[in-house]
Amino acid sequence: MEKSVAVLDRLYGLILSRKGGDPTTSHTAKLFSRGRAKIAQKVGEEAVETALAAAALNDRDEVIGESADLLFHLLVLWADCGVTPTEVWAELQRREGQSGVDEKKSRPAS
Repeated sequence: MEKSVAVLDRLYGLILSRKGGDPTTSHTAKLFSRGRAKIAQKVGEEAVETALAAAALNDRDEVIGESADLLFHLLVLWADCGVTPTEVWAELQRREGQSGVDEKKSRPAS
């Protein structure tokens, strides 16, 4: 797990370094230049593609590839929102050992 977190942390740093970069030479810079709504849309698209690949039950490698795309675009969205992986890891750690039912009940009503 620690190695996986380190990979995501390094990728996040690389993504941050592309913020404000040339959108003609960097896909990540192009995502940033298109704005948060487009980044969020891309996260949604990748989530659907991951879910569809999993539902098809016939190509494990496709699930892996789509999952990698989803995580990448989620990291871009976090960077655009000023959210760090450390903050997300801390929230996951806070929820560790708590039932999902209890955790949802503890959230403020929306």
